[in-house]
Amino acid sequence: MSELGIPASRLLAGHETELLRRALLEWGGPARCGDRFASGMGFASEQDLLDQCSRLRGELANDLPISPEGWARILLAAEIVFISDLVGSGAEWSTTTGFSDEATVGGIRSIQRKLSRTIRGYYGRTPID
Repeated sequence: MSELGIPASRLLAGHETELLRRALLEWGGPARCGDRFASGMGFASEQDLLDQCSRLRGELANDLPISPEGWARILLAAEIVFISDLVGSGAEWSTTTGFSDEATVGGIRSIQRKLSRTIRGYYGRTPID
C-alpha cells in the first residue's frame, strides 16, 4: 500500500501521540521479542523493529507524514508492548513509562478508533513493506 502519509497532528491528540512515542521506546528498554516474534509483527528482525521504532518515534515527534503501513506498525507495536508480559513491558508498564494501565487502555482504544480508516487495509494482515 503506497498511500501518502498523514502526520500525527491530523489524526491524534498530543497525549495520544506521546503515548505511542513512549510505547515505541519500550522496545529498546525492558521489552525484548527476538527475531521470530518481530517478523510476525511485520519487521525483518528484532534489530529492524528497534530501528523502525526509532524512526517512527522521530516521525511522531516531528509531526512528519506517516504511511498507513507505518501507522499499522506503530499501533501493533504499542498494543503488544503494553499488554504482553512475555515480550513487552506488561506488568511493569506503569513503572517504566509513567502511564497508568487505565489511562493506557483508554488511550489505545481512542487511538484504535482514530486510526481505523487509515490502517483498514492492514486488518488481519502483517504491516510489511
